Amino acid sequence: MESPRGSRCLESTCICNNNNLWAIMSVRGKKPAKPAFTLHENRSVKAGLVFPVGRIRRYLKVGHYAHRVSPGAAVFLAGVLQYLALEMVELSGITAHANKKQRILPQHIQLAVKNDPELDQLFNGVTIAEGGVLPHIHAQLLPKKTMRKKVVAEDTWSQEF
Repeated sequence: MESPRGSRCLESTCICNNNNLWAIMSVRGKKPAKPAFTLHENRSVKAGLVFPVGRIRRYLKVGHYAHRVSPGAAVFLAGVLQYLALEMVELSGITAHANKKQRILPQHIQLAVKNDPELDQLFNGVTIAEGGVLPHIHAQLLPKKTMRKKVVAEDTWSQEF
């Protein structure tokens, strides 16, 4: 059997571990040598998150929000923050696409937050820089519709017959 590194070894003497390191075991059945390194799986990967659980836990501890901070609190908070970020980016992307833009601008974030009732309640007192305002014209400021167009349309119909 040929090993990946090109060295030959007997079939019963080669063992491949998870890190693709080859350890040669003697024919007598001794334990294989320990690998040179092991991969450390961090808490974000274990929880299936992208946001950094360790950093959030550190900030919770440094911020003195409580005397003790549970490891589960950091995982939960990281999950909540990741969900909120994902929701905002998704809604902002839809808004940018509706405005025929390729990039998400602060105005798109503002429009996405103000059009979603739950995010609007969450960001109630928040000012987004360069966000602008919602496009809205009060009904009293719009020009009044006249009855002239309707009357003219009825007169032309009666004249045709």
